[in-house]
Amino acid sequence: MACTTILVGKKASYDGSTMIARNDDSPSGRFTAKKFVIVHPEEQPKVYKSVLSHVEITLPENPMRCTAMPNAVEGEGIWAASGVNEAHVAMTATETITSNPRVLGADPLVVYHPAKDGKEEIPGGIGEEDIVYLVLPYIYSAREGVQRLGSLLEQYGTYEMNGIAFQDKDEIWWLETIGGHHWIARRVPDDVYVVMPNQLGLDQFNLVDALTEQKEYMCSPDMREFIEKNHLNVSMDGSINPRDVFGSHDDADHVYNTPRAWYMLRCLNPRTKVWDGPDAEFTPCSDDLPWCMVPEKKVTVEDVKYVLSSHYQGTPYDPYAAYGEASMRGAYRSIGINRNDFLSVIQMRPDHTPDCSAVEWIAYASNAFNVLAPFYADVDVTPEYLSNTTGTVSTDNFYWCSRLIAAMADASYRTSVFHIERYQERVMSRGHELINRYDALLAKESDEQKRRQLRTEANQKIADMLKEETSDTLDKVLYELSNQMKNGYSRSDA
Repeated sequence: MACTTILVGKKASYDGSTMIARNDDSPSGRFTAKKFVIVHPEEQPKVYKSVLSHVEITLPENPMRCTAMPNAVEGEGIWAASGVNEAHVAMTATETITSNPRVLGADPLVVYHPAKDGKEEIPGGIGEEDIVYLVLPYIYSAREGVQRLGSLLEQYGTYEMNGIAFQDKDEIWWLETIGGHHWIARRVPDDVYVVMPNQLGLDQFNLVDALTEQKEYMCSPDMREFIEKNHLNVSMDGSINPRDVFGSHDDADHVYNTPRAWYMLRCLNPRTKVWDGPDAEFTPCSDDLPWCMVPEKKVTVEDVKYVLSSHYQGTPYDPYAAYGEASMRGAYRSIGINRNDFLSVIQMRPDHTPDCSAVEWIAYASNAFNVLAPFYADVDVTPEYLSNTTGTVSTDNFYWCSRLIAAMADASYRTSVFHIERYQERVMSRGHELINRYDALLAKESDEQKRRQLRTEANQKIADMLKEETSDTLDKVLYELSNQMKNGYSRSDA
């Protein structure tokens, strides 16, 4: 899957929250309907079997409840994608990343082989379909998330290269898979944000710490031997840059991946570096873009939404631009594309009681035209407007309404874009307003059951608001596109 991730440390965010956010994107030519649900402990099997790789894994006892963003149409597995558990630990999985032939030759991916020609089936490893489901219900901190997933990778392997984020109120950890069974992880410094665009991202690694104290880094226990035996480190001074050791530098990266990182960094640190022109320090084709930076100002939820909705606004590469050289418009793969499935921004707020600290902001379909709305994560049920998605197009749920709005607004961009801008501002404003209102009510209530009822009520109020605003915007963009139909005629019949 092609996705884009941003991680924000607690000292880099506007309110002291840790934030992890990811666009979940379908492959080219596909659109995957998603829904926002709660997975209860009784729904977890004792033994998990992957739909795609057929690997079977015995699960621990006593799983926790968690939110999830599974596929709405059955057939290719769960793909839980993103969520928060009842211990208020979150994760998002996965960001598809890249590697190089030296790594994949040294530790091949664990690929499923079906029974054929009299030979028995050989299960594959774990992948994006499985990871959230296998890890999130069983972890009590971000660090534990790294440790559990790391042990699963070592035992069962993986059939793809992935990056995974783990989060609690204090820490964010980022794990990258290396070949079939190896992995590295780094704790995100508190004062930075991280950008990840479908490439192996870590640009430095402290192997000594990872193999001893593990304060800021972790990795497979045999990582030193793995690197040395296979001559993976190509640095001249012996330092480890994971991008050079484990990653790729393909020509395709300069069209598909690095421009996304360049644009996000350019937005959040516009004056720190020179990003444009003949004297640019970094360009869309730079292989050495920083994995993380201290932002010029503290990062908000709105900032996260903006960069993850990017189509290179303000640059010659914007496919919607009415200026600049025509051949450069759409030259690079946008972040906000037609096949975004959903965006989740998970915010762990330190100044609230644990049951109210986790807020999951959700948007469906193309980020260039959708809206982000907040929901308390510590609940037993999610609003029907976000959970009733099926494979049938319907204006009764948020996913399909968002898809319809995006397709029509794209086709009538010049006349519809201001409707989208107003829609986005109204939903974000009213979302903040409702969360603030219920935060105040929750601060006055001590009964646990009543607090849970209040959070559920708040989520329903937000969903009702979302449905109202979405229906109104759908009507407006439908009107604009209808006026542009080729069979229109200016003379009225009246």
